Amino acid sequence: MQTRRQFINTAAAFVTAGRLRAQNADPASLTMKEASEAIRTRALSPVQLTEACLKRIAIYNPKVNAFITVMKAQAMEQARVLEAEQRAGRLRGPLHGIPVALKDNVDTAGVRTTAASAVFAERVPAEDAEVTRRLREAGAILMGKLNLHEFAMGGTSATSYFGPVRNPWALDRNPGGSSGGSAAAVSAELCFGALGTDTGGSIRTPASFCSIVGLKPTYGLVSIRGIVPLVWSLDHCGPMTRRVEDAAMLLQVLAGYDRKDLSSVEHTIPDYAAALRQPVSGLRIGIPRAPFFDLADEEILAAVENAIQILAKMTQGTREVSIPSTTGVNLPGETYAYHDEFFQRAQNLYQIPTRRNLQRGAEARAHAYVKGWRELQMLRRTISDSFREIDVLVLPTRRRSPRTVEAALKREESDKPRNPEMENTGQFNILGLPAISVPCGFTSSGLPIGLQIVGAPFAEPKVLALAHAFERATDFHKRKPPIAPDTAAPKLVVEDN
Repeated sequence: MQTRRQFINTAAAFVTAGRLRAQNADPASLTMKEASEAIRTRALSPVQLTEACLKRIAIYNPKVNAFITVMKAQAMEQARVLEAEQRAGRLRGPLHGIPVALKDNVDTAGVRTTAASAVFAERVPAEDAEVTRRLREAGAILMGKLNLHEFAMGGTSATSYFGPVRNPWALDRNPGGSSGGSAAAVSAELCFGALGTDTGGSIRTPASFCSIVGLKPTYGLVSIRGIVPLVWSLDHCGPMTRRVEDAAMLLQVLAGYDRKDLSSVEHTIPDYAAALRQPVSGLRIGIPRAPFFDLADEEILAAVENAIQILAKMTQGTREVSIPSTTGVNLPGETYAYHDEFFQRAQNLYQIPTRRNLQRGAEARAHAYVKGWRELQMLRRTISDSFREIDVLVLPTRRRSPRTVEAALKREESDKPRNPEMENTGQFNILGLPAISVPCGFTSSGLPIGLQIVGAPFAEPKVLALAHAFERATDFHKRKPPIAPDTAAPKLVVEDN
């Protein structure tokens, strides 16, 4: 006899299959959870899902430039193996037969991992990154490697040896970075989910700009071994998906201790899918207005204030708070330490903005690094104090909408002094806190707006639960980008300074 949960899951699968048949819908348009149910009930096969994604990649990747490498042959081979297992009733788990893609700084054995740089254009790792291995074992199908800002050293994904990534919501705009290819691929339905990395906001910024879900887990929860580093002490890896429950599905597989990763932390891994169902009525929300709301675009502020009102009604309410300053943390030496050998041998192969950043890093002083590192450790040791009277923080993911690709390139290639970007994400890399960006609105010109929810260390269950509750109370996540098969990408024109 079926349990109530089994009955609900079976009914959902039939609804999904019926919707596909009735609307002649593209299987790639399903959420990851829907696709997983379709695999479980045999309404769809891994081969069908993979072929649907490959078809969309062929049509849309030339427009958004999300993929550097499409692993077509390998993906189809995986799909056929997983389809045979499906027919035999041997499912590996919820990710069985689900096409996903990897940011191209995540190592894949036998497949080039370039970090979007000429320096690594022909680099082929001998081993998978730990997160790649976990995805393979869970039955996920690896569709390919995704474009990014070169070596993850920027927030636009415009500076790449393989050309800039374009935003599916407006092809003249950048998709955010550095995981811009991951966000564009998920938003344009080229895969059901992707991995991104986040050192200063590189998962959450593209998620905000492309109207998807991006989760940066607690520092050390997900292994970064086998990922080309930016700043070891700040690097995180996490899921980028179209729904919060899909992010929970991916996190369940990615999270876990890796003794060969110096950043990895031993921590009990909860059931993240079950966490989505926990009540949020008892949660206390903190609003850190300064500096995170300062000088933000009016349309972004309006969308975020509306989201706060929605959240206030479903929780214990909100209160204004402040969090410790992170301005004393500066770790430039870590970036250069990784690149030292490559930079001395092939400096001319780096893109101009990356080269300039590394030249500054080469001048880092040891005593300054030690001071910054000690400040980082003290902040992480004491940050839980800020959550004694609140459970989560809520704030805009970004304060401004994305620049055009051309404007981003011009700005990045210029050596003129400029004010740093106003951003709301890097502080939480320093603090090591779990943070998620979810869609919360659109500007009058149709550009997406993201809401960021931040929790205490290892409070992913609360962060996911509140994000899921907000998603269910709104419909921003249901809107799709206007990109179509006949949409033409604008010609790239960057004027000289």
